[in-house]
Amino acid sequence: MRFEGTLKTWNDDRGCGFIEPTQGGEEIFVHIKAFDARGGRPQLNQPLSFEVEMGPQGKKRAHNVTPIRKAQVAKTRHRESPAQWATSTLFAIPAFLVLYVVVSVIWRPPLWIAALYAAASLITFIAYAIDKSAATKGNWRTPESTLHLLALACGWPGALCAQQLLRHKSSKAAFRSVFWATVVLNVAGFVFLCTPLRELLAKI
Repeated sequence: MRFEGTLKTWNDDRGCGFIEPTQGGEEIFVHIKAFDARGGRPQLNQPLSFEVEMGPQGKKRAHNVTPIRKAQVAKTRHRESPAQWATSTLFAIPAFLVLYVVVSVIWRPPLWIAALYAAASLITFIAYAIDKSAATKGNWRTPESTLHLLALACGWPGALCAQQLLRHKSSKAAFRSVFWATVVLNVAGFVFLCTPLRELLAKI
């Protein structure tokens, strides 16, 4: 099975670097021997097509690497790039703001909840930015589970903004599915905590 990605880091003296897969996930180590000799010397940010195999130490590495032509890159990006501010993303934050106003008028939740969403969103946006920078430089990545926990802990509005503005974690289907589950759980929890139902259940 072949994958596509971009050569994000390359040490020409050592003849090795890392490929960032287009579909997301951890970066893949690549050695100069994995490249087709007819493709020329590897270049930073070069789009590549590759296979994945297990190295001697049980770590993934790229195999049978070939450059992708510009026409292929344009076709792939057109097919895989998410639409800018897709419908779910476009309406999620405004819809939540409307819900928050309605809940505030009916049940008057404490002001610290709004502050919590603002602070958590800022922290989550920064976490996405750090992970994006790490992915570009080939440094240690932030676990996806951490990003999901931040989203669940009222940081999902910041995560949505980061996904669109930074173009990070916006095309990986598995990540997006879990992310939207955290959004639903967080909003449901917010409504539950603000309604009298919580107090009734506490008395039972």
